[in-house]
Amino acid sequence: MFRPLSVFLGTRYTRAKRRNHFVSFISLTSMIGLALGVLVMILVLSVMNGFDHEMRTRVLGMVPHATIESATPITDWRRLADRALKNPQVLAVAPFSQMQGLLTNDGKVQKVLINAVDPTEEPKVSIIGDFFREGSLQDLQPGTFGIVIGDKAANKLGVGLGDKLTFVAPEVTVTPGGVFPRLKRFTVVGIFHVGAGEIDGFMAMTHIQDLARLQRHQPDQVQGIRLKFADLFQAPRTAWQLAESFGQQDYLARDWTRTHGNLYQAIRMEKAMIGLLLLLIVAVAAFNIISTLVMVVTDKKGDIAILRTLGATPMQIMATFMVQGTVIGVIGTAIGAVLGILAALNISSIIAGVERLLGFKFLNADVYFIDYLPSQLMLADVVQVCGAALVLSFLATLYPAWRAARTQPAEALRYE
Repeated sequence: MFRPLSVFLGTRYTRAKRRNHFVSFISLTSMIGLALGVLVMILVLSVMNGFDHEMRTRVLGMVPHATIESATPITDWRRLADRALKNPQVLAVAPFSQMQGLLTNDGKVQKVLINAVDPTEEPKVSIIGDFFREGSLQDLQPGTFGIVIGDKAANKLGVGLGDKLTFVAPEVTVTPGGVFPRLKRFTVVGIFHVGAGEIDGFMAMTHIQDLARLQRHQPDQVQGIRLKFADLFQAPRTAWQLAESFGQQDYLARDWTRTHGNLYQAIRMEKAMIGLLLLLIVAVAAFNIISTLVMVVTDKKGDIAILRTLGATPMQIMATFMVQGTVIGVIGTAIGAVLGILAALNISSIIAGVERLLGFKFLNADVYFIDYLPSQLMLADVVQVCGAALVLSFLATLYPAWRAARTQPAEALRYE
């Protein structure tokens, strides 16, 4: 369809006559608009991919994929773990117990959810060991009542490694002297920073035997088991199947969709909606090519008439202006793709540098589930964005090219 003459003229017509620089300017702005649309779409989709990735790996690497709990303390958790590991979806199992309460120090108070863990088993189901700033999970030794807290909680309470904290349990002790809250002193043996405000501020860890003593359980008794799945989306169904297979009515399965499912779904929905909105921006930029080509057709009516009298067919004329619009679309898309890829690969460090320069955090961990801007560039997104931009650019050339092909030589040359 695109013969050499059509390709040559279409490329040449990207620039208008010297006396009419306005058409050249319109061609340039159409190209720039398309490039900016592609750039922004690639960048924003990469940031949304980054949030999705961080949600999956970091946040869901810290919280349980699923837990199976019992209303009464579980003594034989290893038997349950062995049965759970027979399921091909289950990668690892670890025991846990939990207790809510308050941490206090020097008049400062912080609410907390203490997760009692086995330091030798917990790394199988959690990535907490990758985020320690001080100390380690192995410093939780039974009988020492050590505690690991996030840096946000440590800063609020004004404590560091080796300092003492008082844990106020949501229970009371009745004595002849009155009713008193249950208190226990813990020693800070580790501080971590995950980057998620909810985890860094409100989660703590202690040894499972120490919390058992605080809960008045036997040292080998736990609240339940924590499961790590090969496919976290299989957690809801598989966890319930396992709970039912254990043969006890008091086993209860919980999964990550109950605690963080709404957040994950919100991220996926926002990515789809933002992608649609940005595609409309690209469409507007692409359809600016229509106005550009209409102006060029008007500017080139004399040339079209001469070509027609020399034997050019309407299809060749149409192909000429389709080539021109396609050239604008290809160049604009290519520039936008290159700039978008560069921006997506460097946006995290750029934003971090701006935050350090201004001394201001754009993402506050008190509001967002992470306190930094992630980005993950995906080839599929780049291909889809560029493909959509090129298709829209090509479609935008059809009407002006068809209008040019209908130009009558006699009518065009009347005023030349």
